[in-house]
Amino acid sequence: MFTSSIGTPLEPRNVDRRFDVLRRQAGLPWLRLHDLRHAFASMFAEGVPARTLMELLGHSTIQLTMNTHTHVMPETQREAVGRLDRIFGDQADDGNDGEKLAG
Repeated sequence: MFTSSIGTPLEPRNVDRRFDVLRRQAGLPWLRLHDLRHAFASMFAEGVPARTLMELLGHSTIQLTMNTHTHVMPETQREAVGRLDRIFGDQADDGNDGEKLAG
């Protein structure tokens, strides 16, 4: 738990105000403090084991981590479609309209 300079719990409103000042000083566009958590999870979701990300975020389950804070990045989507194209691409171009896949 984080505390104030006199040892009392931080008021969420004061944390938000201070974050807004720091955000503006850094030249960042408007965003909520929680948006940073989402951005962190999304950036690290690629290439980092889900278990590690779960522990870094303090979640109790991997499902919570993956469902709450991450999304499929455009690069990952392109890579997945590229893999499908490499697998099925030559079959789709043979003019059989899927007969090769069905039979």
